Amino acid sequence: MRQVKRPLILYTAVLLAYLLVGLTQSWTLALTLLCDGLIVAIAALGVNIQWGYAGLFNVGVAGFFAFGGLAVALVAMPLNPEAWSAGTPMILAALAFGALIIFLTARVYRSKAPEITRLTLAAVLLIAGLIGFRIAFDPAVVAVEALNPASAGNVGGLGLPVPLSWLLGGIFAAGAAWVVAKTALGLRSDYLAIATLGISQIIIIVLKNEEWLDRGVKNITSIDRWPVPQEASLQQQDWFGGVANYVGTDVRTASTIFVALCFASLLAVVLLVLVLLAECSLKSPWGRMMRAIRDNETAAEAMGKNVKQRHLQVFILGSAVIGIAGALYVTLHGLFSPVSYDDPLRYTFLIWAMVILGGSGNNWGAVLGALIVMLIWGQAENLGPALFQLFTAPLAEGPLKAHLIDTAVQMRLPMVGLMLLLVLRFSPRGLLPEK
Repeated sequence: MRQVKRPLILYTAVLLAYLLVGLTQSWTLALTLLCDGLIVAIAALGVNIQWGYAGLFNVGVAGFFAFGGLAVALVAMPLNPEAWSAGTPMILAALAFGALIIFLTARVYRSKAPEITRLTLAAVLLIAGLIGFRIAFDPAVVAVEALNPASAGNVGGLGLPVPLSWLLGGIFAAGAAWVVAKTALGLRSDYLAIATLGISQIIIIVLKNEEWLDRGVKNITSIDRWPVPQEASLQQQDWFGGVANYVGTDVRTASTIFVALCFASLLAVVLLVLVLLAECSLKSPWGRMMRAIRDNETAAEAMGKNVKQRHLQVFILGSAVIGIAGALYVTLHGLFSPVSYDDPLRYTFLIWAMVILGGSGNNWGAVLGALIVMLIWGQAENLGPALFQLFTAPLAEGPLKAHLIDTAVQMRLPMVGLMLLLVLRFSPRGLLPEK
């Protein structure tokens, strides 16, 4: 009975906290925090699948999150006929050619020929392939980037439905995870963390600099948010104006709240489906096997389990969930900005704090930790200056008081850290520990 009451009490308290923000401050703020909290809860679920199920220390969350967002930009954005005429087919052909060269080089290197022969053939194949790749790739990129660089300058999208891009966001991240796992999963946990962090930064640097792909630092804006309506279109509808008047608010505020409610409902459904699937996998024979491997790899190998293959599976699965979260994040904000992902604190370590605070190994705990941390993160930025005004009231006006008030907005980092320390002190396994 206690195991049932504790999650219910904690989730009720978190829900009341969000309601309190809406009642005392702004419903727009409360719903915005809730939407962001639901998205990072999906990302925390992916990290929990990797760490809680298998003990894989992935510190490259930001890279997979960005890959999910890239899928929305490439799938949901309208088709760009000019880019296809200028050089997009040649870019795709060059990329396919490069992938073929890498595959053939790997096959040659792994062949049973003498070592000197293998090395020579692999080197010749790589050099020739690189020259051919650059001959085809570079002119096509220049032609595409020269097309209206102020608003386009990239290959554009495919004009497909937005929900499809969420699924493809998970597939994109899963593909990147497969490449990472093939090179890094054999490493020890600390080296795996360093490798995933480095590869994540490589992914973000590529996204920031390849303008033909995603406009780089110029960003991609006005991304469609279907099936959720746009605020501007709602404000022009007569029926919505009548609803706004009936509830006693202006049309602009009502449209913002309505869109946020739609997003919150959509994200809650997606999160619930993913959590239920994760729970089914955790309680299945596969999930029990993964936890056995996590607890004692040597014993699992002695029982005939392919540990490396299972680690590959769970790493790809968790990264796919993180990619879905990244795709939903871009859809929510209607913006893909590669520069914003260059912040491992927000897109990696903050998500890790959510998993640890909620309870690693427990899917519902990861979701709870995400909702709590996002609430603290948002409220510390808003309430920090007000609290410092109160605390510094006895001080005389001067440089010290002004400095304290000006830096109060940075209190969100210490507050998240303090919350994490308190939870680990009194509940070392998190708020909702693994059973």
